[in-house]
Amino acid sequence: MTPGSATAGPETAGSARAEDIARVRLGAEGPEVGVQGLGCMGMSFAYGPTDADEARATLERSLELGVTLYDTADVYGMGDNERFLAPFVKAHRDEIVLATKFALAIDPADPTKRIIDNTPSYIRSSVDASLRRLDTDVIDLYYVHRRSPDVPIEETVGVLAELVAAGKVKHLGLSEVTGTELRAAHAVHPIAALQSEWSLFSRDIERGVVPAAADLSVALVPYSPLGRGFLTGSFVSADKELGEDDFRRQQPRFTGANASANAALLAPVRTVADAHGASLGQIALAWVQQRATVHGLPVVPIPGTRRRVRVEENTAATRITLTDDQLALLEPIADAVAGDRYADMTFTSTAREQLEA
Repeated sequence: MTPGSATAGPETAGSARAEDIARVRLGAEGPEVGVQGLGCMGMSFAYGPTDADEARATLERSLELGVTLYDTADVYGMGDNERFLAPFVKAHRDEIVLATKFALAIDPADPTKRIIDNTPSYIRSSVDASLRRLDTDVIDLYYVHRRSPDVPIEETVGVLAELVAAGKVKHLGLSEVTGTELRAAHAVHPIAALQSEWSLFSRDIERGVVPAAADLSVALVPYSPLGRGFLTGSFVSADKELGEDDFRRQQPRFTGANASANAALLAPVRTVADAHGASLGQIALAWVQQRATVHGLPVVPIPGTRRRVRVEENTAATRITLTDDQLALLEPIADAVAGDRYADMTFTSTAREQLEA
């Protein structure tokens, strides 16, 4: 739906259409992209059964709307998500910015556990495998999906810099790193984007990560800006509303008493949504988008969807501006959220920041 009282964002470059979203640069030297990207994981992984034809149509529709940053990872379906995207990438190679990630793998002995590998040999084999699956000769934005404390981040970024020199990768990104780690990495090679969870439900990165990114002119790419769907008002109990193969069943915020308590936190979001004639999800996205002004850095959220109607709704949120009073109404939500964002927080920047303190 298109919000009834949205205000226009910055003008797009070139000959813009009314429905086009604004554009922004990732980092000081990174690519220019639409101010909202598309998280592609759910098109073939993690959220239960999907309609592949509708997902492909969603990719095409998002590009029509001005979305140009498309985000995947080698771990999504053990490469299946990259393979799924390959035909779209091939058809629109010069129009899009392709982002993928390495370093995170699923433990074959226990699908609920993750393995993190930042070793040089793993990086080199991972990039070649992703290039093959994506059927392309270069990755526009290559992320370290998760940071391994067993390998100095300077060494990891040094290997990635070699991939840039070799022409396999254009720009570098990090995910779930602390502000200290970001500064150390950026000193080795420019980092274009930092991807971390950021939403009305998750604001821990504002303590150290966001200030560091702003200082270094690194763009923030928030994943799960809709709280994995919770901020759309769609869920109360994962036990009742999510399929058996939906990974959100493993997330503490979606289970039992936590889910009920978190659903109650959406009341102020509804109030703001009513004032704009918008959906709850649009207000949640508008809030994330407005962090760019609040913190003084580029912010390009990547909400995930596999339906055209949702990408139309999501991109319309880029034209909503929240008032100071509305921002104040939403301010207390994050501190009241019940449950961590992961069952195992050890591989997040939040956990390592606590160790650094």
